[in-house]
Amino acid sequence: MTGPRDGVPILMYHAVARRPAPAAHALSVSPEAFADQMELLHGSGFTPVTTARLAAAWRTGEPLPDRPVLITFDDGYEGVHRHALPVLASYSFAATLFVSTGWLCGPHDEGGAPGAMLDWDQVRELAGSGTEIGGHSHTHPQLDQLDDGRLAFEAGRCREILAAELGAAPVSFAYPYGYSSRRVRRAVRAAGFAQALAVGNARACRCQGPYALERLTVRRTTGIGEFARLVEGRCLVHRFARDRALTKGYAVVRRVRRAATVTRAAVTPGRV
Repeated sequence: MTGPRDGVPILMYHAVARRPAPAAHALSVSPEAFADQMELLHGSGFTPVTTARLAAAWRTGEPLPDRPVLITFDDGYEGVHRHALPVLASYSFAATLFVSTGWLCGPHDEGGAPGAMLDWDQVRELAGSGTEIGGHSHTHPQLDQLDDGRLAFEAGRCREILAAELGAAPVSFAYPYGYSSRRVRRAVRAAGFAQALAVGNARACRCQGPYALERLTVRRTTGIGEFARLVEGRCLVHRFARDRALTKGYAVVRRVRRAATVTRAAVTPGRV
């Protein structure tokens, strides 16, 4: 059994497609690569669990299965239903799909999606198969750059739509772009979500807290050998050194941008 101090790999996927849209290409995987990766998890004895189950276990002290892993998908690309679902079903694997409700095909579509997205019937089929459906904001903005009103709307509207379309309110959230701050985490909690995922490119640990659980990025360039090292937690510091450096640098840029926005709002009320 895995104890609360042991790290758990949370895999972050986006599009699963042979020919993804250019904007989604770098963070996509081919259907064949995804199938190979799931076969490796199965053969290595990993047990996929949902985000909700992981967080609940860490809250209550309930033991997790041996070698837990989370398979998560962001945004709501159509290939998750077309290509990933049959593979997941073949192994009876649990997964979590985080959707931006304003990007999905249907009555809430706001436009701006970077590729072919799921429709609501497909989302319902995924939910019916045992996939946890979580929130990923309404229109996928950088949440830490929003004013308080818009931030509350993005989290709250997403949860409201999911509850109406699926008949149950989501409990898990993933930050668009992985960006969050203390203010963003408070807003997500206030909207009713019980846990949230960032990126971080490290294994998730209970000590990170329920609103800042870290994930590991799976890319188009992630070969099967690298994937094996990733889920086993080997060479993570070296593998993601550039990502961490860029993340820290851009965090400073985002804080400066947000401070400038707040300053302009104070000087010219009504502009934010």
